[in-house]
Amino acid sequence: MDNLLKLYTTKRLIILLLIVAALVVPLFASNYTLRVVIMCCIWSIVAVALNLIVGYTGQGNLGLGAFFGMGAYATGLLMVKLGLNFWLALMIALALTVILAVLIGLPTLRTKGAYFAIATLCFNIIFSIVIVHWDTLTEGVRGLRGIPNVPAIPLPWGGRIDFHESLAANYYLVLIFLILVIVAIYRIVNSLTGRAFMAVRQDEDLAEAIGINTFRTKLLSFTVSAFIAGLAGALYVVYMGFLTPDMTTYAITFNAILFVVVGGIASMAGPIVGSFLLTIIGEQLTAFGTLHLIIYGVLIVLAIIYLPVGLVGAYQMFWPRIRQQMKRGRAHAA
Repeated sequence: MDNLLKLYTTKRLIILLLIVAALVVPLFASNYTLRVVIMCCIWSIVAVALNLIVGYTGQGNLGLGAFFGMGAYATGLLMVKLGLNFWLALMIALALTVILAVLIGLPTLRTKGAYFAIATLCFNIIFSIVIVHWDTLTEGVRGLRGIPNVPAIPLPWGGRIDFHESLAANYYLVLIFLILVIVAIYRIVNSLTGRAFMAVRQDEDLAEAIGINTFRTKLLSFTVSAFIAGLAGALYVVYMGFLTPDMTTYAITFNAILFVVVGGIASMAGPIVGSFLLTIIGEQLTAFGTLHLIIYGVLIVLAIIYLPVGLVGAYQMFWPRIRQQMKRGRAHAA
């Protein structure tokens, strides 16, 4: 009992230290570093969304890029074409993303395994084609430009938080949404609904036999995952100020898969660790020109081969053994 209490206290302390470290980043980071960290946070939200449906529910969704693009394009178009502010555009965009997820999930989730993965991949390709060719609405390959930033938030004691002039304000906005997403996913995973997700992942037929409505469970996970991906897309578009069809392709999904696999699938910290690590490595390797893609690919392949459980999984597997060896060493020295 004392060991469990000590472990629980240690985890809370580590989380608190990480939050404090995240809050003070703008005080020491350059603008370039801060921009990289902002993108790390956005990709972390995407990876967490994918981890929910793939890692915890066991459904190989390859269409997440379409939902990221839906959130981004819907937000951008509502702001540019209709002049809505970000918060109203965000709510409408997320509602549209959820509706799209339900419409796509109803037929595709009736398939299983590779068939579901192929169906969602095909949907993502179709969505990207529509974005490119419906240029009267989306501006097609020209891209959607002139997207305004988040409107300034007035403070009760005077002054305001200006997202157009302050890069730190954009960082804190994305960080707050990332924390909210992590807390929400943690609550879901550790609830009865989360247990149902994992039961479907372990054995769908057995889960059905014990009374779990597997189709409804998968649809819920699929929709929540799409909602979070749409949120990441909305944050991306107001931060960047422009949008191209490239941000709706299956490449978004494949990058998220790499983040999840390298970080550790079906874990809370894995997608975030993978997103930060691979984004930073990819940014540093751009100094090698086109060669950086080869180096990046080789590093990922090595990580998948030698760390199949991901970095977080390897830590959870080996750290107790290392700690036990350290205790034995101290006891022997005494």
